[in-house]
Amino acid sequence: MRRQSVLLLAISVTMMTASQPAAAMRFNVTDLGTLPGYNISQPYSINNHGHIAGYVWNTDYPGYNRAVLFDPNGTGNDIDLGALGGEQSVALSINNKCEIVGSAETDLAPSIWYATIFDPNGTGNNRALPPEGAAWQNNDSGQIVGFVLVEPSGGGDAVRCAALFKADSEPNMVNLGTLDGYNESEAVSINNCGLIVGTAYNHDGSLYFWGDMRAVRFDSSGGGYNFDLGTLPGYQCAVALSVNDRGQIVGRANPHDMLLENWNPRAVLFDPTGQGNNTDLGTLPGYDSAEAFCINNNGWIVGRAVVAQTFATRAVLFERKLRGNNIDLNDCIDPDLGCILTEAISINDNGWIVCWGGRSGSDATAFLLKPIPAGSADFEPDTDVDLEDFAVLAAAWRSTLGDDNWNGSCDISEPPGGIIDERDLSIFTDSYLISAP
Repeated sequence: MRRQSVLLLAISVTMMTASQPAAAMRFNVTDLGTLPGYNISQPYSINNHGHIAGYVWNTDYPGYNRAVLFDPNGTGNDIDLGALGGEQSVALSINNKCEIVGSAETDLAPSIWYATIFDPNGTGNNRALPPEGAAWQNNDSGQIVGFVLVEPSGGGDAVRCAALFKADSEPNMVNLGTLDGYNESEAVSINNCGLIVGTAYNHDGSLYFWGDMRAVRFDSSGGGYNFDLGTLPGYQCAVALSVNDRGQIVGRANPHDMLLENWNPRAVLFDPTGQGNNTDLGTLPGYDSAEAFCINNNGWIVGRAVVAQTFATRAVLFERKLRGNNIDLNDCIDPDLGCILTEAISINDNGWIVCWGGRSGSDATAFLLKPIPAGSADFEPDTDVDLEDFAVLAAAWRSTLGDDNWNGSCDISEPPGGIIDERDLSIFTDSYLISAP
């Protein structure tokens, strides 16, 4: 019976797919605001519970940054995470245990910043991870990656070296090294399997952010077995910015000549083996460039589309089937809100996205986008009921509470039957290809 029912549904939904258009995604929007005394807010990371870390700053001199745990309801109950005795700090990552990391200024000198573990309660019990540096991301095991400043053996200015911080074990920091021919590196993202990605580059003065950079998969042991993830055909540079628990890696590729008039980045899904089978994720109509900032464990990728000549940007959700049918997130929200979403920065496994943008005549601010479900059969949810939801139902078919494949979200009959069966299948069939309004 299981095989027959699932086969019949597969045939029917395939026929329906051919005759009905794809559904459009929709999101509710929350303005996350800022802290008193600061006029700009920047979200940076969202975990699966909807906790959001980032920072705020003011445009008046001296323009301090301040790490913040944002109130996801937008009611202003944001938490100032403090610093390390100095005035400035930035929160860059929050894991599913609500552990927050970033970088903060000490009271030693304005230029001294350490990678920091922030007290999420805002009571100031923050912890420095010396030497000087910053923490870019942490995983659910408490592993933290970023960079430290190291004095070269031959003397000269300190260089950045990718680092794995182990806050509660010895050694508490592992220097991850760089690639041959590159003197600096940063580890930017770590997944829950301990896979680390980031960038190697050569310091080049005023062109620091635009110079010769390579996307790297780092050896977490610090043994130096790092490898280059390559770039796209016709491009010489690349940056890896995010890795999910499936080992999928995203970032951007750039031409070697990184003068501003020839910036032209392309969003990339990297081949994690380093064999160079990288994928150009495309951009939006009317935009010639793009960057991918984050990938969640379901393979959803967010970032921004860019007009290289003017730096005009739009927040993007890249199409998961990688056919270039990318979504401008501004088309997925109520236009009466007057929001312009310029960057999609982070996405959790529930499809919640934190963006940066603003309203006409106002300062830039942080926004939270939450998918509008398409009903009880939208199991993922991704605001429509489709074959991916069918796969969830099929995986739970005939299961009951206590079975390894039990999924209570699929028990959608009324009243719930305690078994995933034909009654749930009937509701799913009636909902197929329905999208949220």
